Amino acid sequence: MKKGICCAGNMVVDITYPISTWPKQGELAHITEGIQNSTGGAVCNTISDLARLDPQMHLVASGYAGHDAEGDFVLQEMGKYPGIDLSQVRRNGRTAFTAVMSNNQTKERTFFYHAGANAHYCEDDVDWDNLDVNIFHIGYILLLPALDAEDEEYGTKMARLLHNAQKRGFKTSIDVVTESGGRFAKLVTPALKYADYCIINELEAQQTTNICLRDESGALYPENMRSALEQLKALGVSTWAVIHCPEMGCGIDEGGNYFEMPSLRLPDGYIKGTVGAGDAFCAGILYAAEKGLPMPEALKLGACTAAASLSEVGASQGVKPAEEVLKLYELYGA
Repeated sequence: MKKGICCAGNMVVDITYPISTWPKQGELAHITEGIQNSTGGAVCNTISDLARLDPQMHLVASGYAGHDAEGDFVLQEMGKYPGIDLSQVRRNGRTAFTAVMSNNQTKERTFFYHAGANAHYCEDDVDWDNLDVNIFHIGYILLLPALDAEDEEYGTKMARLLHNAQKRGFKTSIDVVTESGGRFAKLVTPALKYADYCIINELEAQQTTNICLRDESGALYPENMRSALEQLKALGVSTWAVIHCPEMGCGIDEGGNYFEMPSLRLPDGYIKGTVGAGDAFCAGILYAAEKGLPMPEALKLGACTAAASLSEVGASQGVKPAEEVLKLYELYGA
């Protein structure tokens, strides 16, 4: 029986710059002490979190690391986890990188991204015949140009890939990058038809469903979460549709049952950085799905894994084994 999870798509080096404050256009802001390099993107963050949640879980990375020092760094960092199979990582071009501006005051972060070799990642880069996992998770839609490209039959190359993965017996899972603009209907909607799991944040869900979940003032509309999730299911998600945001996580399971869970109440000073918190939540959900846990337990683990990620500047350093991560709920849960 196949077991484990493949994380495919964006592989990135994040260069995090702590800044004193976010400047207005044309103004100067100070980069303070604490510049850090870390792996990032859907593959590196999510698979590292999964490896930390369960060192025994079989995990496969699929993506591009460039022929450069940054590519060596990506492979070195993921190679620290014995459970991660790197045989499907390709080497080509320049490694994708993100300059992350992390506001010391608000802890908010802003990303400046260079796609590098990620721009060329496509279905031909997956060695399906040698991929022995249950779940094929890929991200981020809107940030993989070759897969965001149009496909006459399926709408996008991403949708075609997901369809073919399902035909091969894999459960499929998708994640989306947050952006403004009108690309969601064109690029995300086709993929939903072939997604067993969809794990996205409230802004991405809002853009995809056109249901207001957070307005321009920043106010959240939790009463609309269920409608948005039902719309994601109606658009094709077969098993779990999940939405996460700083305030809560919620989802609809394979039986159409709705569940929600508030985020942990973390004390002042706990949060060291927010890079990768969404990927950590996603890892918690994927881990629960692979283990056959019900949606309420998945949401709990997602919330705790995200909280663990927040305890360190890097995306994954704060994540511990699942049983340890769940202890955070005893400390800070509702």
